Amino acid sequence: MEEVRASCAWVASHSSHVTVDSSGIEKVVESVQDSIPKVEWNFEGIHYFDGGPRTVQYLFVLDALNFCFWPDEELSYDHLASGLKKALEHDESVFDAVRLQKYTGPEIRELLGWSQPLPLEDERVRLLHEVGHELERNFDGKASNLVESCGKSAAQLVALVTCHFPGFRDHTVYKGHQVFFYKRAQIFAADIWGAFKGQGYGEFNDIGSITIFADYIVPAVLRNLGVLRYSSSLGNVIESNHEITSGSEEEVEIRACSIYAVEKMRDLFRVKSGKQVLSVELDLWLWSFGMQCPSLRHHRTLSIYY
Repeated sequence: MEEVRASCAWVASHSSHVTVDSSGIEKVVESVQDSIPKVEWNFEGIHYFDGGPRTVQYLFVLDALNFCFWPDEELSYDHLASGLKKALEHDESVFDAVRLQKYTGPEIRELLGWSQPLPLEDERVRLLHEVGHELERNFDGKASNLVESCGKSAAQLVALVTCHFPGFRDHTVYKGHQVFFYKRAQIFAADIWGAFKGQGYGEFNDIGSITIFADYIVPAVLRNLGVLRYSSSLGNVIESNHEITSGSEEEVEIRACSIYAVEKMRDLFRVKSGKQVLSVELDLWLWSFGMQCPSLRHHRTLSIYY
């Protein structure tokens, strides 16, 4: 996780298109420091939860597919989570490692109850096959064994996931420097922690090591709050809904500066309130804020990483 923090800080200090506004961070912290927003992980309704290994398997499949909804205006994360939940409730073996290796695009659509091709559907198929193959080869087919191998360390879980599952290796090169994000690997650790409320499979002694999950929504919220400022050219691209290439300077800066800004926000919360706040809690608050603002404009990048 220090690689994520350090590399994103480096991007922020060399950024050409995105600026982290310290005064914006101070205003946000001052506005909520007396009552830091607490948003509970809600696994009722759209998520499957039975308190056991099957929930861990469900969450790993969910986070393997948890990316890129925006090209389809009707598709959302809720469709993915609830569709997978219904599939598992109908057939307990639906996410067995052997079966994951055989799914086709149309079969994934059928699982989700979705009638049209999914964004980056071929990549979703490939990633399901990868998850099934690696779970069968290294973890007796069970994501719960993967979690138990991490020794109650969220950082180690992220390391194991990115080591064994190439589709979770969310990193890139920016101005000659390697930059690490690991969004979906980190959100898997956070989902386990949140779903199990820090107990059992969700007991991690270092959940504070996890950063925010640099995606589409959180950067847009940070911009709306005045924490991030974009160059006029980047702002125009986003406002006009034009696509930004994955791995471009603009895209890397948006994500890296978001992580760096929230780390600064977290530090300032601690200084001003004397209270410890987790990056995962700030991420959930910011993301929930964004969900309440349907008109919020976010950047558009076709990517398997978020």
